[in-house]
Amino acid sequence: MLFLDHPVALSDIDLSIYKYVLQHLDQVSYMRIRELAAATHSSTASIQRFCHKFECAGFSEFKIRLKLFATEQAAKSRPAPVDSGMYINFFHRVSTPDFDRNIQAAVKLLRQCELVLFIGVGSSNVMAEYGALYFSSLFHMAVRIEDPVTYPQRYFPKALLDHACVVALSVSGETPEIISYLSNLSFRNSHTISITNSAQSTVARLTDVNIATDIAKESYVEQDVTSQVPCLFTLEYIAKLLHEEVGAG
Repeated sequence: MLFLDHPVALSDIDLSIYKYVLQHLDQVSYMRIRELAAATHSSTASIQRFCHKFECAGFSEFKIRLKLFATEQAAKSRPAPVDSGMYINFFHRVSTPDFDRNIQAAVKLLRQCELVLFIGVGSSNVMAEYGALYFSSLFHMAVRIEDPVTYPQRYFPKALLDHACVVALSVSGETPEIISYLSNLSFRNSHTISITNSAQSTVARLTDVNIATDIAKESYVEQDVTSQVPCLFTLEYIAKLLHEEVGAG
C-alpha cells in the first residue's frame, strides 16, 4: 500500500484519508496537515495516526516518502524512448560468424524434419503463431502449440515426433511452461531449437541449437515489453534460407 510492500489495517477514517491521498498524490506532498484534515473531513490527530500506520514518525516524514513514491510511479508509467541503436546493433550481429553459425545449424536440423512445432508464452506465443504460418507457407507443415501445459505432443504418433523439430520462443529463456515442455520425455528423439535473449538461459541450454538475440530488456508498468523484432527477423530469415535450399535441391 502506497510506499509499503504490505497491507495496512485501516479504519473507516483511515480509508477516507487513504483514498484522498491516492487521488491527489502530487498535491498532498505540499499540503499542511490542517489542509489535509480539512480536505478529508477528519482531524490532525487522525492524520497523525494515519501516518504512524504507514510507519512514519509524523506527517512531514509521510510527505517525503509519498513524494518519492509518486516520482517512482511517474517514472514507471513513462514509456521508454525508442532506442534505434538497439536494433542497429542487433542487425550488425546478424552478419557475424557466430550468429551465422547458429542459423546454419538451425537450418540443418530443420531440413531433417517433417513437422515443425512452435511454442511460446505471452508475446512469444504470438510469435509462435506467426512462425507456424510463415514456415507453413515457405517450408514444411508447421503448427503452434497453443497450450503447452496440456502436452499435446501425446496426440502425435511417435514416428512423427521422432522427425519433428520443436522451436521454442522465449525472450527471458526462463519461462516455466517452456522449460517443462522441453523437459518432457516425449521429445527425447526430437530436434529442438530456441530463440532467446541469452545463450546462458535454461531454455537455451535445453535445446540442440540456440539463437541468442542479445537485445536490451524493456519493461513498462511492470510488464515485459522487450522487442520481438529480433525474433521476427530470425524466424523469417531461417524460413527463407530453408525455402531457397529446398528449391535449389
